[in-house]
Amino acid sequence: MGMWIGRNRKARVTYGFDEIALVPGEVTINPAEVDTSFQIPKPDGSAIKLTIPIFASAMDGVTDVKFCIEMGRLGGLGVINLEGIQTRYDDPAEVLDNITKADKEQVTELIQKAYLEPIKPKLISKRIKELKKAGVLAAVSSIPQKAEEFGRIAQDAGADLFIVQSTVSTVRHISTQYKSLPLAAFCKEMKIPVLIGNAVTYKVTIELMECGVAGVLVGVGPGAACTSRGVLGLGVPQVTATVDCAAARDYFHKQTGKYVPIITDGGMSKGGDVCKALACGSDAVMVGSAFARAKEAPGRGNHWGMATPHANLPRGTRIKVGVTGSLQQILFGPATVDDGSQNLVGAITTCMGNVGAANIREFQETEIIIAPSIKTEGKLFQTVQSVGMGTR
Repeated sequence: MGMWIGRNRKARVTYGFDEIALVPGEVTINPAEVDTSFQIPKPDGSAIKLTIPIFASAMDGVTDVKFCIEMGRLGGLGVINLEGIQTRYDDPAEVLDNITKADKEQVTELIQKAYLEPIKPKLISKRIKELKKAGVLAAVSSIPQKAEEFGRIAQDAGADLFIVQSTVSTVRHISTQYKSLPLAAFCKEMKIPVLIGNAVTYKVTIELMECGVAGVLVGVGPGAACTSRGVLGLGVPQVTATVDCAAARDYFHKQTGKYVPIITDGGMSKGGDVCKALACGSDAVMVGSAFARAKEAPGRGNHWGMATPHANLPRGTRIKVGVTGSLQQILFGPATVDDGSQNLVGAITTCMGNVGAANIREFQETEIIIAPSIKTEGKLFQTVQSVGMGTR
């Protein structure tokens, strides 16, 4: 499989969201009657149930306690970054204000300095308890090197879900400078579900699932504020990555009887992108930039990647996305913009109805076509006027 790119070297052709389209079904369903629910398996055999298959990314411009409470109230799940501003400062408001107001020439250096403040274990517990007091699920994220330490603190504080997240996650990580996370042992010790990311390949996804994870995040470098693909030249377009990881999930399920969900993470700013991710085999999606535009988001219309504060090789940047409406509008409408970035759940249910999918599992069977002209065909006036599908 693949094409020759030169002597003795082949490369696969891969696809992103803009290069495919979903084919309408032979039967259609009333959008109000489809089931968008999503489940995360728990170690005790029960499951965490969400009414909508959407996570808000663990990024400091997107989530804080206030945002996650509202996200939980609306049926989704917001994730707090345990290595971000929220766990370094008792009152992050001033730091966030400085980051959002900084000139673009100075902002990366400013972010790097802000993240030099030590993480305070008491703030990890405090943020989780604030979420639990509000009656919503508490989901948190850390890098592998801190997972064992922060996982214990988070679990003791009452967290419902722990995500281990890095640019690229593998089971077989080699390092002589620090101890690698023993993922299988960590998942076994934790009494709450452990999700891990990020992965983009079939074999790695299977190996991660064999360690007992409750879910795998899919995507390397597609986020709006991520620059990994430019800095490192690394990544696989999200359509191909999702399809490959979904195949791994299905194979693992067939072999073991255990269904481990995959969550497409990044690269989706519009409802159509979310629909395509689910149709390509994802069980849920993790979204950042669309939620950074919410009134409730701490970034005040700004968004920056998790790897932006890296001391030597930042792989993210701050982007201005603007504030377009409330979180309620972005998830459920009514939409006041014409670019598809609001009423994401309405987009999912309408698309599911039009392809004849009663639930997410059926949605994953949707016929997909390669269609690189799907966003431009007949849209000349929108493109010229920068409205609707002509906006970027």
